[in-house]
Amino acid sequence: MVNVTAKPEVYREAKAKGTIKLRPETIRLIREGKVEKGDPFQVAKVAAILAAKNTSSLIPLCHPLPLTSVDVDLKIMNDSAVSVEATVKTRAQTGVEMEALVTATVALLTVWDMTKAYEKDRLGQYPHTVIQDIRVVRKVKEEGR
Repeated sequence: MVNVTAKPEVYREAKAKGTIKLRPETIRLIREGKVEKGDPFQVAKVAAILAAKNTSSLIPLCHPLPLTSVDVDLKIMNDSAVSVEATVKTRAQTGVEMEALVTATVALLTVWDMTKAYEKDRLGQYPHTVIQDIRVVRKVKEEGR
């Protein structure tokens, strides 16, 4: 682990985004609230927040951080995709980019898990389901805040 002992605690924020492509039929089921397992967006939000809080347990050498806020926003983009935007905030000695990336990724994985029964083709494969474009889109470090 990198030694951050001498670094001051400052306000830090990171935002990550990503998408999952799904079949139009699956998007319709989400819109209509007809996914058998429940509401994928609500379950994904809870899973993503738990993942953010456990990032240091998942990624070796990642510092455990006292998160002050985790916001997860899932939206249907069109008839074939769901987007996620995850914003994580803290006051710490190191940034929260990994937490934001883990948050976004777990949200999308949870949507996949909640909807996979509708995504299989006749061979039991998932040719239409693709998680993509997970990336950090914003990083903030503000001293004195």
